[in-house]
Amino acid sequence: MEFQQHQSQSQTITISEVVRVNRNLTTTTALTLTSDGQLRWTNDKERCLTVEKEVLGFSFEGFLVTIKALIEKETGFCIRSSKSTRIRQDFLFEFLSEESKLLWCQKFQEYIDSLDRPKRLFIIVNPYGGNKSASKILNDEVKPLMDAADIQYTVQETQYQLHAKEIAHSLDLSRYDGVVCVSGDGILVEVVNGLLLRKDWDLAIKVPLGIVLAGTGNGMVKSLLDSVGDSCSVSNAVLAIIRGHKRALDVATVLQGETRFFSVLMLAWGLIADIDIESEKYRWMGSSRLDFYGLVRVLHLRKYNGRVFFVPAPGYEEYGNSCDQEIKCSGIDTQVQDQEDTVKVKELCYQGPKIFKEELEWRTIGGPFVSVWLHNVPWGSEDTMAAPNAKFSDGYLDLIIMKDCPKSSLLALISKLNDGSHVKSPYVVYLK
Repeated sequence: MEFQQHQSQSQTITISEVVRVNRNLTTTTALTLTSDGQLRWTNDKERCLTVEKEVLGFSFEGFLVTIKALIEKETGFCIRSSKSTRIRQDFLFEFLSEESKLLWCQKFQEYIDSLDRPKRLFIIVNPYGGNKSASKILNDEVKPLMDAADIQYTVQETQYQLHAKEIAHSLDLSRYDGVVCVSGDGILVEVVNGLLLRKDWDLAIKVPLGIVLAGTGNGMVKSLLDSVGDSCSVSNAVLAIIRGHKRALDVATVLQGETRFFSVLMLAWGLIADIDIESEKYRWMGSSRLDFYGLVRVLHLRKYNGRVFFVPAPGYEEYGNSCDQEIKCSGIDTQVQDQEDTVKVKELCYQGPKIFKEELEWRTIGGPFVSVWLHNVPWGSEDTMAAPNAKFSDGYLDLIIMKDCPKSSLLALISKLNDGSHVKSPYVVYLK
C-alpha cells in the first residue's frame, strides 16, 4: 500500500549527481534520489529502485559507490508483480568528484535512516528444528542480507527445549532493536512466553519480534508474508525484518490445570494435535512428516468426545447452543482472584486479561469431534490455511471444528486445507 501511495504522489528531486555506470563505468548519467525514495538512473534504459522496498544498504570506496539491493527476479525495473522470487544484486556507480560522492551518500543515508530500520538484532537459532537446516539458512541466507543492510547482530543457538523461553526471559532487551527467530513456530511461542514472564513484561512485549522460516510448519511467517502478497521464502522474511515492518498480534492466555502459558499461533485438540505431537518420531522427514502421519491417523481414525464452550464474536451468536446457568458454572472455571493476590501476581509477570467469565454469554457445541482447532492467524503451516478469515489483532480466535464424518469425506476435507475451502464442508463448523 505504501508503494502505491508513493507512486501517486508528485516526485521532487532530493539530490542528483552525475555518475558513470555500466560494467566498464563508461556511460555518464544522472543518479537521482527523489523525495519518495525512488533511485533513478539511465543505463541503456531508465532504471529505478524503490529504496524502502528493495535497497538493503550501500558502501563506498574511493569514488565508487555500491548500492546493495534485493530485487524481483523478473525485471529489476519499476513495474512489479506479486509473489516473485527476489535475488541479490549490486549496482556500481562512479562519482566524478569526492565532494559529489560525499554529498550524495549523506543524503542517501539520511533517507535510509528516516525509514526507522533496526540497527541491532538478537537472533535465536534452533539448530534442531525442521530438517536441521536452520544453521545453514542463517549462514548462507540470513547473515549476508543482514551484513548488506549494515545491521549488527548477536546469534545464540538453542540447546534444549524451552531454552529460547529462558533466553527471552533474561535477555537485556535495551541492547537490541528486536529479536529474530530462525526457526519454526515453536521457538517464537517460547520467546513470547519468556517475555511475558518477565517483571517488565509490559515493556518487553513491545520489542519487535521477527521470524525466518526454518522449521516444520512455518505458519506464522507464511501468514505474515501472505498478508502483504509476498511468497513464503527466507529472503522475503529477512527483507521484512530489515525494513522494520511491524504488525500487532493477539496473544491468547491458556490455562491447563495449574499451568499457564501463552499462544500466538494455534491450539489444537484431536486429530491435528495427534498428528503434530505423535509425528515427532518422524522429524527426520522434515515437513513431510505431517503429511505422512496425517494419512496414518486418518486411516486409523480416532473420535474425541467432549464439549466446547465459547463466547461468540459479534455475528456468530447463533452458532452452537445456549448454556444454562448450571452448565455455565459447572463446565467453566469462573473463579476470580481477589484484588490483593492479583496485585502481587502482576508484579511478577503477565497473568492474562481481566475477564469476568460469569458475565459473558456462553454457548456450547458437543461432540464427538474429529478435531478442534483454535487459530490466531490464517496459516497453520506453509500449505495449511486452517483459518482463512483469521486476523492478526482483531481480538478473536477462529474456531474450526471438524465433526464426526466418514473417512472418505475427511480425506476430501483435508485435501482442501491448502486453500481454506475446507471450511465450506458440511462437517466443519467455523466461527470466531
